Amino acid sequence: MHIDDIILRDRTTFSFEFFPPRTEQSLASLRSRMDAFAALKPSFVSVTYGAGGSTRQRTHDLVVELQQEEQIDPIPHLTCIQQSQDEIEAILARYAAAGVSNILALRGDRPLDDDTYDCSQDEYDYARKLVEHVVRFNESGVHADSRGFGIGVAGFPEGHPETPNRLKQLEYLKAKVEAGAHWITTQLFFDNAAFYDWCERCDLAGINIPLIAGIMPITSLSTLNRMAELSGGTNFPAKLQRRIYRHQDDDDAVRQVGIQWATEQCNDLLDQGVAGIHFYTLNQSDATIEIFRSLGADDASALQ
Repeated sequence: MHIDDIILRDRTTFSFEFFPPRTEQSLASLRSRMDAFAALKPSFVSVTYGAGGSTRQRTHDLVVELQQEEQIDPIPHLTCIQQSQDEIEAILARYAAAGVSNILALRGDRPLDDDTYDCSQDEYDYARKLVEHVVRFNESGVHADSRGFGIGVAGFPEGHPETPNRLKQLEYLKAKVEAGAHWITTQLFFDNAAFYDWCERCDLAGINIPLIAGIMPITSLSTLNRMAELSGGTNFPAKLQRRIYRHQDDDDAVRQVGIQWATEQCNDLLDQGVAGIHFYTLNQSDATIEIFRSLGADDASALQ
């Protein structure tokens, strides 16, 4: 279903993000959890895309499989780093033929094994150019939906580590919107005040497409440390850190603190009329299900 129709149907979207499994064993584990996610009746699910080709084929295969099963609407990530225009065109053609309705267009992360990688050497070195490519594909009329793919892009409420200038960040985001993006999904954050301020700045910049908030519950100290390494400028509020360190020797208590914090975030976001909430699941269903139940629902439709 095209994102415009999803947003029209659901007053508030609820969605989950998965990463493609690296092994057949982990793929089987994810499949076993998929029914639990599907039972929550999400607006859609997104599937990430590995840098440098590490998991790209698995992304394509998982997305097509989910589309064919028709339980949940899949939205694949598509990155332009280390991708040629012909490769991107072939991927779009495959997704269009499979009936996939939406794409999350990203520049993508540099290869983990090459800190000096120069994105400017890629045919498309910015996500805006990838958005423009998807728009051209849409205009070709290949997709069965006359509108073509719905296009999502990423937003960074607490800043992007490669662009410290916050004014420039919004300029780049607005350029992606003007190129043809339909919605924005944010990087994970733990401070709702930062998200609300960013939303106001988007409004001032003339960005008026739906802003979907990215939420990820902390389930362990190792998860916290990994988030700090991967998420760049994400702020961990002192109150959250204090709660976690108070229970740092009790894994179950740390997990409950993380779930409670995420639940408080979600309740506040819903009270403020957020367009949608996107959960970064790390392929684990338990924490997300607990948050839903804490919000007072066993499926997303009860919260929309």
